[in-house]
Amino acid sequence: MSPRDFTVTADAEGQRLDRFLVTVLADHSRSQIQKLIADGHVQVGAREARPNLAVHAGERITVDLPPAAPASIEAEAMPLEILHQDADVVVVNKPPGMVVHPGAGHASGTLVNALLHHVSDLSGIGGELRPGIVHRLDRGTSGVMVVAKNDAAHQELSRQFHDREVEKEYIALVWGVVQAGRRIDAAIGRDPVHRQKMSARSRRAREAVTRITRAVHLPGLTLCQVAIHTGRTHQIRVHLSAIGHPIVGDPLYGGVHRRVPGDIRAVTHLQRPFLHAARLAFNHPRDGRRMEFTADLPPDLQDVLDAIPGWLDREKD
Repeated sequence: MSPRDFTVTADAEGQRLDRFLVTVLADHSRSQIQKLIADGHVQVGAREARPNLAVHAGERITVDLPPAAPASIEAEAMPLEILHQDADVVVVNKPPGMVVHPGAGHASGTLVNALLHHVSDLSGIGGELRPGIVHRLDRGTSGVMVVAKNDAAHQELSRQFHDREVEKEYIALVWGVVQAGRRIDAAIGRDPVHRQKMSARSRRAREAVTRITRAVHLPGLTLCQVAIHTGRTHQIRVHLSAIGHPIVGDPLYGGVHRRVPGDIRAVTHLQRPFLHAARLAFNHPRDGRRMEFTADLPPDLQDVLDAIPGWLDREKD
């Protein structure tokens, strides 16, 4: 067993136990956490642990994490750009269209399948289906990801993500004019009607903050550099759509337009949202040194950008 202790913060007062643990054990799904509770691996002071138990500020919760089951997923020899690798972490540039871990409808062809081929010593703390995974990118989002190669690295990276010590910057092309310096502070939760979507109007929403740090204005569009302080599902896509500037090519949140002016018709060639994780910075889990990694726009996004009037001239300047 690997015990971990957590103290309930004031903003989590009254939250369900399973929901609270999802926020502090980012590498476990809610169903995994509910199984841990059912199997008696969670203690909440002197109270009986139940998934729907309301937690209270200052309360101490102990989770005994059983050893992870060996991964039964098959390694697949798929191309994978590795930006950095050492004894503790591997940093990759995830290609667009690749799901991060196996799940319903995606039993193979995932980043985990590729990692098992390229890396022989991944952590299993995330459970059988997610060895080494401490954070995720949407299937259609490309860019930088860090993966743990041992349990100690996994726990430390998970802590950094939870404590918001990791810097995450994205490049997004959005509809309309957005100014640099815009801050979007709107909680996000599961859409009560469309279960595949997230919403800034959900009753069971969690805090989420997004900032536009740089903006380049193009005909009818803005190329944004976006920093996120939290890591909610679909956060950037939801927030930009909520302020009326959905990401170009995003069918789920209003980013696909039927009528597009001829001078920017290249955006209709997009097969995914124009969203790329361009920069990731974190402290090395073993020695604490600050590490920063970047990834250029992939060809499918760069080709669209190059076809927009004025972009190439701007780049020359």
